[in-house]
Amino acid sequence: MNITHILQSFIPTQKNNRSIFYSLCITSLSLLTISCSLTEIDSSNDFENNGRDTTALKRDFLYLKESLPPGLPYPDASFQNGLQQQIAYLNRISDKQYLLENTQTNTEDLKTVANEINSWLQNPAQQPQLIAHQLAGQDKRGNVQITGYYVPILPVRHLPDEKYRYPLYRKPTQRDENGNFPSREEIDFESALVGQDLEIAYTSDLVDNFFLHVQGSGVVEYEDGEQKLLSWGGVNGHAYRSIGKELIEQGEIDRADISAQSIRQWLADNPDRMRDILSANPSYLFFSEGPRDPVGAANVPLTPLYSAAVDPSVIPLGSILLAQVPKLDSYGNLVGHEFRLLLAQDKGGAIKGPGHIDWYQGIGEEAHFHAGQLKHFGKIWLLLPLNPSPKKLIAN
Repeated sequence: MNITHILQSFIPTQKNNRSIFYSLCITSLSLLTISCSLTEIDSSNDFENNGRDTTALKRDFLYLKESLPPGLPYPDASFQNGLQQQIAYLNRISDKQYLLENTQTNTEDLKTVANEINSWLQNPAQQPQLIAHQLAGQDKRGNVQITGYYVPILPVRHLPDEKYRYPLYRKPTQRDENGNFPSREEIDFESALVGQDLEIAYTSDLVDNFFLHVQGSGVVEYEDGEQKLLSWGGVNGHAYRSIGKELIEQGEIDRADISAQSIRQWLADNPDRMRDILSANPSYLFFSEGPRDPVGAANVPLTPLYSAAVDPSVIPLGSILLAQVPKLDSYGNLVGHEFRLLLAQDKGGAIKGPGHIDWYQGIGEEAHFHAGQLKHFGKIWLLLPLNPSPKKLIAN
């Protein structure tokens, strides 16, 4: 699908949006003579060929309502399975209103979108009756950073030994006198949870544990071959801090080279500084033992290359997204973008606001490789019904 053709086909659909659009166009003419400010995005995301569209119009609104492109990207069969899980999720939750800055929606509307997409999959000639609401992104120009996550498979032991001595924990019940759980440094380096019978398994590498926390879930394999899925089981409540950003700010890794692989390599090369760097992120994730299939925050199985982790205050769980996602070569270099549908089925501690989503890549090492390379910008549209039910919307 030609990106230019699709983007040119997006036309604001309401009179007030047209006036806003034309005003922005006039304003943008004065901006063409100057470069876009680097302060529009986080400095850690400002690297060459990052996929950011610096020529896009800037606006003041979280969502820009645009017409649906004439041809949606047709997904493969695995999306259909994920969509059925999405519909089941929407059918079992109570009706909820979502006031999303300048856009309003509700659970019933999300069901309508899912059913419209489902009908279109059965009959592609039948165009879904939907409207695309583009997210403002990190820079209010529509640029959303799209990172990747995956479910690793970690070898573990039921009991600790000389090699496998780093525990993965369930969520504790004991808090300190101020009602807080311990920080990462207190848990991993000061044994704050020892003696509370919270250990699920033991790994051979504290860095593996850290990245498992970042991913939010993973498959562990015990010495007898038994496999279990460890899912998100809560957090300690401390603020999340990216150690990638920490390493960039300390001048240890160039922002263009930051990835899960480069961070791992740096930690392996600098074991004497591992405590300080890992502890720079005081947030800590706990696990619960669950079924074999990885599940997201919507409590449905994740679909590789179609599920996404979002900030539910910006994109409600159960939404369907149109995404312009980065295409990378084998070296992690951006070679273009492609359009695809995504299912908002998960959330994450690092996914906050309209400028970032996490794209699920699957299970195992190949998924790990692709997830580790993704850090580039694309664009995201929240799909909502063309004709939402007025009685379901919150009055202004």
